[in-house]
Amino acid sequence: MTVTLDGKSLTIEKIVAVARENEPVNIAPEAISAIEKCRSFIEDMVDKEVPIYGVTTGIGEFARIQISKEQGEELQKRIVYSHAAAWGDHQPVEVVRGGMLIRANVLCKGHSGVRPLIPQTLVEMLNKGVTPVVYEKGSVGTSGDLAPLSHVAEVVMGEGQAYYKGDVMPGKEAMEKAGIAPVHLSFKEGLGLINGPQMMTSGAALLIYDSERLMKTAILTSAMTLDALKSVDKAFDHRLHELRGYPGQTLVAENLRNLFQGSEIMANKSGKVQDGYSLRCTPQVFGPTLDILVFVRRQISIEINAGSDNPLFFPDDDMYLAGGNFHGQGVGLAMDYLAIAMSEVGNLSERHTNRLLNPTLSGLPDFLVEGKGLNSGLMVAQYTAAALVSENKVLSHPASVDSISVSADQEDHVSMGPIAVRKMGEILRNLHAIVGIEMMAAAQAFEFRKPDVPGKGTSAAYAEVRKRVPALVDDRPLYPDIDAMNKLLWSGEALDAAEKAVGKIELL
Repeated sequence: MTVTLDGKSLTIEKIVAVARENEPVNIAPEAISAIEKCRSFIEDMVDKEVPIYGVTTGIGEFARIQISKEQGEELQKRIVYSHAAAWGDHQPVEVVRGGMLIRANVLCKGHSGVRPLIPQTLVEMLNKGVTPVVYEKGSVGTSGDLAPLSHVAEVVMGEGQAYYKGDVMPGKEAMEKAGIAPVHLSFKEGLGLINGPQMMTSGAALLIYDSERLMKTAILTSAMTLDALKSVDKAFDHRLHELRGYPGQTLVAENLRNLFQGSEIMANKSGKVQDGYSLRCTPQVFGPTLDILVFVRRQISIEINAGSDNPLFFPDDDMYLAGGNFHGQGVGLAMDYLAIAMSEVGNLSERHTNRLLNPTLSGLPDFLVEGKGLNSGLMVAQYTAAALVSENKVLSHPASVDSISVSADQEDHVSMGPIAVRKMGEILRNLHAIVGIEMMAAAQAFEFRKPDVPGKGTSAAYAEVRKRVPALVDDRPLYPDIDAMNKLLWSGEALDAAEKAVGKIELL
């Protein structure tokens, strides 16, 4: 598909398509018209020597100083130079591509005052595979992602560094090889390229997409654990959950019922009246995370199409407004909220693993292996899960509650949204390993329930595990198995198999 930018209809799924799958991009004709109209308006204001922040004045603390028309274009270049001050590892190419796409979409709203050439160049870079080298640290999330986006702007100007066909090279060389003409920035265009939270928004969009996928897998994995432990299915009756009324909780219970339906293991009743909290409260724990995912998706979907720049121009009203639409608080808080919610998914998953491995709780062999004393089974796999859960608890401390004043106290409240996004990325990475360990343990538990077979959905997932990880008979190094499970979860193949067997695992 071709993704068309119009400033109002970009979605998380379209960002994924461009950032990861290199889908082509173009700009809607009506967006070009809106950009041209706004550009004519700003050029008229410059000719009249109207004081405009960042155009005919300095920026930040220097906003009090008016500059001449002749200095205006030089200012834009120097804005980019002075703000290209990030540090650390390179941002993933997919995050940078997503940030470029979102920034181009912002410019397509026609309120930033740039020429059409600016979003057109960003789009041409996306289509021809020129990706600026952007360092991961240095943005405080207000005024947007100034430092990271300045590294993008450098390449737009034919400077900086860029990836092209897998290699890092000078930005000028990458643009030449791709056949893209560098841009000589004009009024407002340095600010227009950098003044918004698009890099953090890109990271957030990709994390939401991956979190939703992992959430489905976590529900599937929990169904395997509940199945393997002969859980009391009355705890998942629809009447129980509908009575409480939370949509996420009700939906998790419905998904679980679908996944373990037809289980011979659960049909072979154990005589229990009810299970421990970590089992019977799975819908009550996972449900709120589904509800939060809805909120976070809404927030980021708004930001993807938001007019986040400063100043903004309104030609129809013969007015420009300097404000704070670049502030990343909405993104930062949303990512902090998601970090807490997803960390709890790992917290519950590790408790499931513990119940599978503890013979007193499971009624299965110690650590899911025969040969007590000689074999340790999956004992230390749980240690790894526990270590990652503990790390996620630290990482789930919110970044957005912090603020450090910068720019001589002109910018005296900042969002720290990029840190929230980066922490959420590490939480999600850890979560794949945590849930993968639980799925591996549940599959191993099924070995001791034979000849009884699991439910339709849980059987399908079990079969996918066994394609990659054989049943554990005697001790062996477990890190290859944990790595194989991690790859299985990222591939989505166990999830796809279960959904093929019972239908889609639904999110809100």
